[in-house]
Amino acid sequence: MGQGFTTRAVHQAGRRDEATRAATFPIYQTSTFGQETPGHPTEYQGRALSYARSENPTRTVLEESLAQVEEANHGLAFASGLAAVTCVMNSLSAGDRVLACADLYGGCYRMFTQVYAKLGIRFDFVETTDLSKLEAALAEPAALVWLESPSNPLLNVTDLAGACALAKSAGALALVDNTFATPYLQQPLKLGADVVLHSTTKYLNGHADVVNGALVMDSEDLWRRFKFVQNACGLIPGPQDCYLVIRGLKTLALRMDRHCNNARQVVDWLEAHPRVTRVYYPGLSAHPGHDTAKKQMKDFGAMLSFEVEGGLEPARKVMERFRLFTLAESLGCVQSLVNHPASMTHASVPRDVRLAVGISDGLVRLSIGIEDIDDILADLEQALSA
Repeated sequence: MGQGFTTRAVHQAGRRDEATRAATFPIYQTSTFGQETPGHPTEYQGRALSYARSENPTRTVLEESLAQVEEANHGLAFASGLAAVTCVMNSLSAGDRVLACADLYGGCYRMFTQVYAKLGIRFDFVETTDLSKLEAALAEPAALVWLESPSNPLLNVTDLAGACALAKSAGALALVDNTFATPYLQQPLKLGADVVLHSTTKYLNGHADVVNGALVMDSEDLWRRFKFVQNACGLIPGPQDCYLVIRGLKTLALRMDRHCNNARQVVDWLEAHPRVTRVYYPGLSAHPGHDTAKKQMKDFGAMLSFEVEGGLEPARKVMERFRLFTLAESLGCVQSLVNHPASMTHASVPRDVRLAVGISDGLVRLSIGIEDIDDILADLEQALSA
């Protein structure tokens, strides 16, 4: 019988160092490794150690741990989530076409449209929640289909099994950004994805004290392709950052259960509030992607967005009044965060594009933490009461 999620996370992320049998895997804070004869690197746990950009034991443990929690064959760690995105983009060629979900994370939209489009990669954006639209878009050849589910910040849900099957039938790779869901709640490789991406800065680390990213895949060919770019372009994280994500993985399941439980109560509270005109959360039965989310996720996550009555100015005043919630970029840490997508995470997306996909100026995004729920609700009450 296979081990459960938390057992795998604790014992893989917590595996001992063979050299010292240390109970917590150490930080190999070194830039290079000595060689006894030129061109013959030191062998350590099956890896050739020559230069820390190519291999570092702490990073190797993180990469193996990421593969374990996604139940995958291979994992790669990066200096940030966008460094992982850069790796994927650098593996493409001029003339390739990428289909991406319409309500894409703003940092990816900026990179796609302002960096790689100039280098000859074509990007088209499609409502992947409607598989008929995705199928129509795939009538023209594409190298890659880029998916988010739930999406950032509108929490739209894509049928990942259906979308990945369409991509595969069209000869395109399917990549799923699984940052919002985490491998504890959703495992896209089991649904047909070729590659899973994480900003491990978020839930996998969980403590807002590191910037880090990851790619996870089953295919050895893809792993070699991305590993080459990781090394050639120097997209690596430092060993201290890797250690912090390893530490976070050990408690991921415990934190996600608390995050999700708190989020459900916040959603119920917001739904009943007279100043809130709409709540975006896949756990709501009225959410258009609820049934799909229920099928492909263990729980509905702890990210949600809502509209404040009156639009931008009232929403801004609400966000400025929070005391427990921190008004900040990022998400997925133990403390609750509030974000204004239009001026923060998605500010690089032109306003007309934001509005076309439904990201209004009055949209507020919450990352629900693990604090006591009464304190979270009290802060929401005082913030919305003005």
